[in-house]
Amino acid sequence: MLENIDLSRKLSKPEYKAAIGSLETKMGILQREARALGVPVVIVFEGWDAAGKGTMINRLLLAMDPRGFNVYPTNPPDEDERFRPFLWRFWTRTPARGRFAIFDRSWYGRVMVERVDKLVRKKVWQRAYEEINAFERQLVDNGAVVVKFFLHISKATQKKRFRKLQKDPVTAWKVTRDDWRHHKQYDKYLLAVDEMIEKTSRAHAPWTVVEAHDQRYATVKIFKTVIRAVEARLAASKRKKPAARSPKPSVEVPIESVLDRVDLSQTLSRAEYEKRIDRLQERMWEVEHRIYSERVPLVILYEGWDAGGKGGNIKRLVSNMDPRGYEVIPIAAPNDIEKAHHYLWRFWQHLPKAGHIAIFDRTWYGRVLVERVEGFCTEAEWRRAYSEINELEAHLADYGTVLVKFWLEISKDEQLKRFRARQGTPIKRWKITYEDWRNREKWPQYRLAVDEMLVRTSTTHAPWTIVEANCKLFARVKTLETVLAAVERRLGD
Repeated sequence: MLENIDLSRKLSKPEYKAAIGSLETKMGILQREARALGVPVVIVFEGWDAAGKGTMINRLLLAMDPRGFNVYPTNPPDEDERFRPFLWRFWTRTPARGRFAIFDRSWYGRVMVERVDKLVRKKVWQRAYEEINAFERQLVDNGAVVVKFFLHISKATQKKRFRKLQKDPVTAWKVTRDDWRHHKQYDKYLLAVDEMIEKTSRAHAPWTVVEAHDQRYATVKIFKTVIRAVEARLAASKRKKPAARSPKPSVEVPIESVLDRVDLSQTLSRAEYEKRIDRLQERMWEVEHRIYSERVPLVILYEGWDAGGKGGNIKRLVSNMDPRGYEVIPIAAPNDIEKAHHYLWRFWQHLPKAGHIAIFDRTWYGRVLVERVEGFCTEAEWRRAYSEINELEAHLADYGTVLVKFWLEISKDEQLKRFRARQGTPIKRWKITYEDWRNREKWPQYRLAVDEMLVRTSTTHAPWTIVEANCKLFARVKTLETVLAAVERRLGD
């Protein structure tokens, strides 16, 4: 495709001056409108070395209020970034509503530099196309504008620019051995870029190839492209009627309810529990150290009914572990900063490094449980979340993460018994709130939501384990056994 691009396109100085003033003014106005309407904007600059990415970024940003954007230069991943899924460092930098994020190189390094230089295996960079498309689609579905530029120059022009930079002592440092090596690989990169554009140019996030031989022409094209994209999104935002919050779901539980098949009569005696729990906790200590040495990340998710025993369960899980190797993340209602981002953003912040353990006390499944039932998101949003969550978990699994997901199931009668016990125990009274009683009144709606969640998001790489939790002792042993089995399968034991 790039071979067919007309690189001779130019703008005269008078033409440029006639156009750029109004474009700069328009860009400043749109930035303010985007802030007012809460529209996040992501702009990606990719292109050949010496194509002028830095110059173009600077030219665009001079027209904007510096308080409203962040620029992220993307270098090869450092040690911390290499120990996380490759999209982690980009997800955590996605902009809040109303802000601009400009990436000087981006997640596309995986299918260009890492591909051509063979820094990752073929199946890894091939899989990245699907992961990237899901990432960008999720941002756009959440209201973001995604604009992607590839600055194109010929091999001869690149060589000429390299030599010019090297002649000047002030800029000679900009041309490295890797730059010259990539220059020799121009044809290989050409093939990689063509395939990248073909596989990741989508209606919601299209590529714009910028003919970058002439700086004036490139500048105007970039301004016009950003302006068109942001204008279109703002216009759609103004036309869009406020989305109706999720209606209350039917209180009827499906005949084929997953939860109906759970045997809550399972129990464990105190003597048997004491006998088994100590050995399981010893094995957990051993496993924690093994996954650290073998750099295997572990993510454990806890969901369940109020008073289902999540806290006590987690306490027994970690009681014999080294606290430097794990983190327990309690998830409450999102704060203002978290609400300004995609709902998955706050969970990406807490994903563990390879070799570490993250234990979530409530999770991203809140979108299809609490937010669905209580009407905190629209029906379209929670329905879309099933695929978004599955994509997130597939990305983690592909990276090598062991995912263990627990739903702690108790009966309605058992919940009432525990609520009353909490109220009658001074040191536990803080655990019971008005919200707990109110949620209990919506038991049928929550049960329906849980059933659908279990069916739609239990996958081969991230299956749900339903824990029969009427007996706390039984539940604690089962969760430990499940975690150990999942990790030991990954370690090949």
